[in-house]
Amino acid sequence: MSLNLYAVSVPVFQRYLKQLSSMLDLAQSQIEAGAISEPDLLATRLAPDMLPLRSQVEVAGGFVLRALAPLLGRELPAFGEYPAGLAGLQELIRARQAWLAELTPEMFLGAEAKQIRGDAGHATITLPAVDFLAQFALPNFFFHLSCAYAILRQQGVTLSKEDFDGLHRWR
Repeated sequence: MSLNLYAVSVPVFQRYLKQLSSMLDLAQSQIEAGAISEPDLLATRLAPDMLPLRSQVEVAGGFVLRALAPLLGRELPAFGEYPAGLAGLQELIRARQAWLAELTPEMFLGAEAKQIRGDAGHATITLPAVDFLAQFALPNFFFHLSCAYAILRQQGVTLSKEDFDGLHRWR
């Protein structure tokens, strides 16, 4: 069975990074209106032992590279340094989108036959490529994306499920 790993990864990351960017735009609007403080928002955590908003967005962006570079047989690119603030997070998202835009379906040919080794917290995992993408990389991307969404909602940014996926309509 051949699975098109490009089709189940690149467009997914592109769509949800776009959604994340839009959610951060809504947060920026509320900051500009004086409803919330940018430094406080970026430092907000859902629980004391969880990452703050800024880190949730950074890690989600990192999973784009961590998921796809090994499938492509490439070294993991540098994550990059971005300015503090929502503007820096938007810059990170644009950089990931630009990286994704360079990828083609042909680059993924044969990727499903690979064994992918990676870090999962303090564990090192080795999984078949399809399992690595479907059971590790994409779920982790969505975990951090969901945490960012939850923090934004918790801090009063007016978001709904349609802001998360761009498909639902509630308004």
